[in-house]
Amino acid sequence: MLKLDFLDPKPAFAEEQETFDIPSFEIPAVHNPIQFLEQHTSGATKTHIKIEHGTTTLAFKFKHGVVVAVDSRATGGSYIASQSVKKVIEINPYLLGTMAGGAADCSYWERELGRRCRLYELRNKERISVAAASKLLSNMVYAYKGMGLSMGTMVAGWDKTGPQLFYVDSDGQRLKADLFSVGSGSTYAYGVLDSEYSFDMSVEKAIDLARRSIYHATFRDAYSGGVVNVYHVKEQGWEFISQTDVTELHYQYAAEPRPALI
Repeated sequence: MLKLDFLDPKPAFAEEQETFDIPSFEIPAVHNPIQFLEQHTSGATKTHIKIEHGTTTLAFKFKHGVVVAVDSRATGGSYIASQSVKKVIEINPYLLGTMAGGAADCSYWERELGRRCRLYELRNKERISVAAASKLLSNMVYAYKGMGLSMGTMVAGWDKTGPQLFYVDSDGQRLKADLFSVGSGSTYAYGVLDSEYSFDMSVEKAIDLARRSIYHATFRDAYSGGVVNVYHVKEQGWEFISQTDVTELHYQYAAEPRPALI
């Protein structure tokens, strides 16, 4: 029998390609998944699910680019699950994302963002801007608002307009600023950042400030710790700077002379 499959305008792989383009997930088989989740995480029922998480991440713009610094501790309540989590996700050679909140949520959605950024490059023959990449991430997670995602991420990079920094969370909120710190230890990190941050800093001072800020957060916040990973985003792309154990930093900073109190 003569096969006329070649006359079919729709390729055999088209269905598979369409499902790959738009991620979809299993949701609770209830009438209202959002209301169901609120009920079981608010303490209103005996089967109360308490989701606890903590971390410290930061990023700031200065005249030589963007510095990104993170800790590496993963916790489940008071249990330390890991001391070696990579909380900076390398989206492409010019874009970095950070993880705060649920590790699985941040990791999945930022890797999905990397895929979409690559597709943008192939279609448009140019790199995606940092603003557009952060908007893509915001739009993707907004579709699942109220369904239990836990994300507080920063998207940092360098595009045609220079260094850029955005904050995106699991509610679809998207903010642009020169300095962000996210996580349970962020208040401690802000204390150090606000006292020493300047847009005209040298590269060496900016890297030291980022590292010092994360260290002080790990010292005060039980949910942060491990090592401090530092990245520097430049016009030529991002560069991994260092990985330093917080114990080493503790003794290094303890040996430094302290300023006299007024």
